[in-house]
Amino acid sequence: MAETSMSRQLYFRLSLMQFLQYLIWGSWYVTLGTYLLKTLHFTGPQVGLVYGATAIAATITPFFMGVLADRLFSTEKLLSILHIVGGVVMWAASYLTSFEWFYPTLILYTMLYMPTFTLTSSLSLHHVKDATRDFPRVRVWGSLSWIIIGLVIGYMDIEQEVLPMRISAVFSFIQGLYCLTLPHTPPQPQPNKFALRDVFGKEVLELLQRREILILIIALALIRIPSSFYYSFVNPFLNEIGVSNAAGKMTIGQVTEVLMMLLLPWFLQKIRLRYIIAIGLTIWGGRYLLFAWGGDSHWHWMLYLGIVVHGIAFNFATLSSQIFIDRQVPNHMRSTAQGFITFVTMGFGAFLGSYVAGHIVEGYTLTDGTHDWSSIWQWPGWFGLAVAAGFLFFIQRTGTKKGKVQKTPN
Repeated sequence: MAETSMSRQLYFRLSLMQFLQYLIWGSWYVTLGTYLLKTLHFTGPQVGLVYGATAIAATITPFFMGVLADRLFSTEKLLSILHIVGGVVMWAASYLTSFEWFYPTLILYTMLYMPTFTLTSSLSLHHVKDATRDFPRVRVWGSLSWIIIGLVIGYMDIEQEVLPMRISAVFSFIQGLYCLTLPHTPPQPQPNKFALRDVFGKEVLELLQRREILILIIALALIRIPSSFYYSFVNPFLNEIGVSNAAGKMTIGQVTEVLMMLLLPWFLQKIRLRYIIAIGLTIWGGRYLLFAWGGDSHWHWMLYLGIVVHGIAFNFATLSSQIFIDRQVPNHMRSTAQGFITFVTMGFGAFLGSYVAGHIVEGYTLTDGTHDWSSIWQWPGWFGLAVAAGFLFFIQRTGTKKGKVQKTPN
């Protein structure tokens, strides 16, 4: 009888990979702005540019590296190289104090690091027995590590110091070495020989010819516009309206993210994937209307509800989309497909979303420096609901094509 679940040893190995993956990012990403503003005295626009480095990197390298993993290099070795070199670059960046040197160095680091999201996901999906059941159980350790490292750095009270960057660099070295022990994940047999033009055109066209994938990719790119409002402006919004310990309260979203990740396999057994994704997109937009209506002190429960549902929105929209794509594509395109999702969401979508969000917030800035938040949140709220409705309408018009890759209807 074929094995129906992955072994405990494989579960531990993949979970530790995800744990270290997000420990590296969580070590520096949240506190870097405080370090740059308070210690290095960078300006606000300079800090904004630094945080935009991840979007620039996600636009350029994840898809390219995904193609390399599918075509030329084993995934675990490519991961090892990226993490070790990335650790060197991060360690060097920690000694730079001028924006002119720090900014391009961090762009270089993010170009090395961002593809590792794609590669860790594709490696996990390659080895788990049942992506629907097993992948969320593995991926949840990434969210847990994010919470843990955030609590540790907060307890150490080192937000204004350079130490978080060096902690990240050390764990990058550790992850790079650990990746060499991961299950061997060689390039998959290809129907054609590799050509450089495949990286820039053929693979993308093959993906986009699949109607279900095209609809999902468009929806994921568009939903990143409202999601940019959450990551950039919910914390300033809560502080401006007088909510105490806003940063601490926002961690509720990560807690529900962990809980929903553990529950996701149950939902995937009960509800078709396309409906789960549609629910996630709906919640992703709808929560902003809770922010719009919850600004009054008597309705602050709406604000907390809007934060709580972050975990549902993330898992139902983003994580479920990774599983959806994995079911749709052949094995030899697995890393390419996951890399393209990273490109349209964390790259193009995030870049466009940051631009739109910044201009809308600026347009509703009042003369005293405060903001008309009720009007601001209407934009991502209704836009997000429109994206969800459009996704559901168009995906319903595509039938499940039998005899291809997926065995379970999406």
